[in-house]
Amino acid sequence: MQEVRYTEDEIKSLDWREHIRLRPGMYIGKLGDGASADDGIYVLLKEVIDNSIDEYAMGYGKQIDVQVKDGEVFVRDYGRGIPLGKVVDVVSKINTGAKYDSKAFKKSVGLNGVGTKAVNALSEYFKVVAIREGQAKTAEFQFGNLKKESKVEPTKEENGTIISFKPDNGLFRNYRYLPEYVEQQLWNYAYLNAGLKINYNGKTFFSKNGLLDLLSKKTNSENVRYPIIHLKGEDVEIAMTHGDHYGEQYYSFVNGQNTTQGGTHLNAFREALIKVIRDHFKKQFDAKDIRESIIAAVAVRVEEPVFESQTKTRLGSERIAPDGPAMRTFMADFLARELDNFLHKNPEVAKELLKRIQQSERERKEIADVKKIANERAKKANIHNKKLRDCRYHLNEKCSEEQKLASTIFITEGDSASGSLTKSRNVDAQAVFSLRGKPLNCYGLTKKIVYQNEEFNLLQHALNIEDSLDDLRYNRVVIATDADVDGMHIRLLLLTFFLQFFPDLVRNGHLFILDTPLFRVRDKQQTFYCYSETEKQQAIKKLRGKPEITRFKGLGEISPNEFSAFINENIRLDPVILTEDMNIDHVLDYYMGKNTPERQEFIIENLRFELDVIDTPEEEAQIQPELVAEEMD
Repeated sequence: MQEVRYTEDEIKSLDWREHIRLRPGMYIGKLGDGASADDGIYVLLKEVIDNSIDEYAMGYGKQIDVQVKDGEVFVRDYGRGIPLGKVVDVVSKINTGAKYDSKAFKKSVGLNGVGTKAVNALSEYFKVVAIREGQAKTAEFQFGNLKKESKVEPTKEENGTIISFKPDNGLFRNYRYLPEYVEQQLWNYAYLNAGLKINYNGKTFFSKNGLLDLLSKKTNSENVRYPIIHLKGEDVEIAMTHGDHYGEQYYSFVNGQNTTQGGTHLNAFREALIKVIRDHFKKQFDAKDIRESIIAAVAVRVEEPVFESQTKTRLGSERIAPDGPAMRTFMADFLARELDNFLHKNPEVAKELLKRIQQSERERKEIADVKKIANERAKKANIHNKKLRDCRYHLNEKCSEEQKLASTIFITEGDSASGSLTKSRNVDAQAVFSLRGKPLNCYGLTKKIVYQNEEFNLLQHALNIEDSLDDLRYNRVVIATDADVDGMHIRLLLLTFFLQFFPDLVRNGHLFILDTPLFRVRDKQQTFYCYSETEKQQAIKKLRGKPEITRFKGLGEISPNEFSAFINENIRLDPVILTEDMNIDHVLDYYMGKNTPERQEFIIENLRFELDVIDTPEEEAQIQPELVAEEMD
């Protein structure tokens, strides 16, 4: 074993910029390319907007302007503006800021002077302009290094802070901001800060009624069982109802921050809800029956919050304030008072809530025996040998949270496709589940089918979601099917399965479609892998010799050596996103229900579009005739 040197020469001190760039995960979580809502580029955007939100929360500035174009971000607020003598320090000196003074930033969103420094260090371009009382100061940076600093100059601009930045493409490789994720972020800010106006790329985000508006939009056109219950108190706001979907659906927030992984406040709500419902109806309902199909938004304001990571997705604070009551006590007292009073004053709502709980109880008992038999069958099937090629992270019983977040499972069909994926994958972090033939169209069926159908039963066991989505083994669930009609059909059937029975897996950003190249274009000097007809034509023009074109019709046609490039560092994933106004029942009925005239018209119109993608004579002349003939076949 080679000796590792440990002398004075090996001891190094990194400055703030070097440390952030060397260990970005400590500050913003994972890097990513923008395919996931928690990728680093969205955290950078959030860190900048958080400071503007803090200004609004303290009564300064009622508008925030946001622009995202060509990967560059612009954020302008109308708060007090950074003190002009500290502009450079605030964005480039670690542990510098006003948020250590709990009186000034008692319940702020941003974290103790770290956020904008991380944005600065991880951006290839960063500019800050502070405007206060008719004076302005500007500073510009590259990769965290100060490049230009202006003197204080007079201005007629309104007070506030302007920050623009462009993430470092060397760190966030091939990144892109997806409008759906940005808009989701901004809507959350609007709901949590009623009265704030946010302008983004020509759209306006505004909420008058806070979480009531949020839940109204989330349940738009869905079959809710009773009108939304909206409760507000000091440092807490809750909106809730029940629907007809499977699972529990929560939107949780702390100090305006969307805590996508919940935490102590959400746990306290779920516990307190059970007790209030049991006490109100004087019956010991099973906790699962009370929470089944619930849709709830929970927001709290916490003094000096403690989060379990820099990205602030899970609250760890046990108390509402350092010298305040425990979070569980605080939430229990609030619900015992407000929710119980509401149910007494609104007996029709209480009646519908009781009906929904009793329905969940009946359904749970009906599938209990089926579920037991299915679980025994799954154990005998030994999926870890026959269906699932697991990753090393999960074969290790002590899989860390960081490893779980890095893990991916590919769901594919057929021996050739699963074989290529298995041979070319990253065995540490990537697993492969192989389907046998086309799965069942489960639209309109009950959850019994999940247990009675062997493929679906084994799939949910492989994902470890048979009891709760909290136990999901893989952070990314990727549908990997062939780029042909059969592959698209399998993809739709799997999407139907997840949307029908496990919609929260989709809502929480875990489901993706693997994007694989359709063409390989090469000559003796260069090789290009192309994901579209446009990319193919561009590649042909770049080649100097006669092009050889291969059309990949199935995953099994791509050699493992080639495939490794498409599922590891340069993987392209298309996230399955549920937008604010999307209704799952309507979407499934349209695509998977009876063949309606509307769907026939959609198919015909899109078929015409595909037929239009044909090489022009000029383009055909650049390609070998035999290969053109093969493609046209």
